[in-house]
Amino acid sequence: MTAAPPTVRELIPAPHPDVAPLPPAAPREPGVRVLRGVPYGELPGSRPLELDLWLPGADASGPAPLVLFVHGGAWRRGRRDDMGMRMRDWAPGPFARLAAAGLAVACADYRLSGEAAFPAPLDDLRVALRWLTLRSAELGIDTGRTVVWGESAGGHLASLLALTPGPGVPAPVGAVVWYGPSDLTAPRAPFDPHDAGTPEALLLGAAPAGCPDRALAASPLAHAHAGAPPFLLVHGDADTMVSCTHSEALADALRSAGAPAELRVEPGADHGWHGLTDDRVADVFTHSLRFARRLVARGN
Repeated sequence: MTAAPPTVRELIPAPHPDVAPLPPAAPREPGVRVLRGVPYGELPGSRPLELDLWLPGADASGPAPLVLFVHGGAWRRGRRDDMGMRMRDWAPGPFARLAAAGLAVACADYRLSGEAAFPAPLDDLRVALRWLTLRSAELGIDTGRTVVWGESAGGHLASLLALTPGPGVPAPVGAVVWYGPSDLTAPRAPFDPHDAGTPEALLLGAAPAGCPDRALAASPLAHAHAGAPPFLLVHGDADTMVSCTHSEALADALRSAGAPAELRVEPGADHGWHGLTDDRVADVFTHSLRFARRLVARGN
C-alpha cells in the first residue's frame, strides 16, 4: 500500500534538531572554528533552544573533550555566550581560548524563569548534552569527557547537572562552578527563602519556604554523593549577591560524602569577580582551564 504524501502542515516545520543539517563552521582565531545558533531542542509552544559551538581546528587529532558552559543571569536573563562582565573585552575571548587549548565548548540556551519554572532549565541542559552526544561524530567531540562550567545561576545549574545528570545522558567528569548558589532552602544573606520576589523564588515558581520539596530538589547541596565527579568551586569572600558560604557548604558536603572538591576563595572579590585585578581574573580562568584539562586527560 502506498503511503499518503505528507500534508502541508507536516512539511512546514523545519527539520528536527536531531536530524537537521549543521551550519557551516566559521573560522575564528587560528585553530578555532565556531558554529553559531545551532538548534538542539524543540519545545511545543516555545522558542527553539540553541547553542553555540567553539571547536578546535580541523587538524585536531581525535574527538575533542567538551566543556558545556552554562551562563548566569539570576535564571531570568543572560546570554549563552557570556562568561561574565570581566571577560567581555578579552581578545581572544574565553571560549576561543578554551578551544585553542583543545577543548570543544558548547554554550547552551536554557529556559529562563519567565518562561518556565524549575526543573525546566536543568531538563534543557540534559537535552543539550543528549543532542551533543547524538551528533558527536559529526561535530568531532567526545561527550564521555564533558566538564560542565557555569557562573552564578549557571554555576548552580552546572552543579545540578554534574550531580544529577539524568538517564540516557553521559555523566560529566567534572564541574567548574564560579560563585554559584548551592542551597535554596536556608537563609544566606542576602537570600531570604520567605521572599517571593527573589530570583530563587521566580525560578521555583514560589517562595522557597512555601515549596520546601522543590527548593530541596533544586539545591545542589542536597545532592552531594560519593559518586559525584570532581568539583572546582571558586568564590569571592566579599560576594554581595551570592554568599561565599554556598560554595563552602557544597565543598564540605562533597568531601564528607567522599567526593573530591577543591575550594578556591578569592579575597576581596565580589560577584562576577568585581574588585579583582585583571591579573587575578586571568589566573582564576587559567586555573579553571587547567582543572578541566586534567579531568579530560584522565578520560583518554
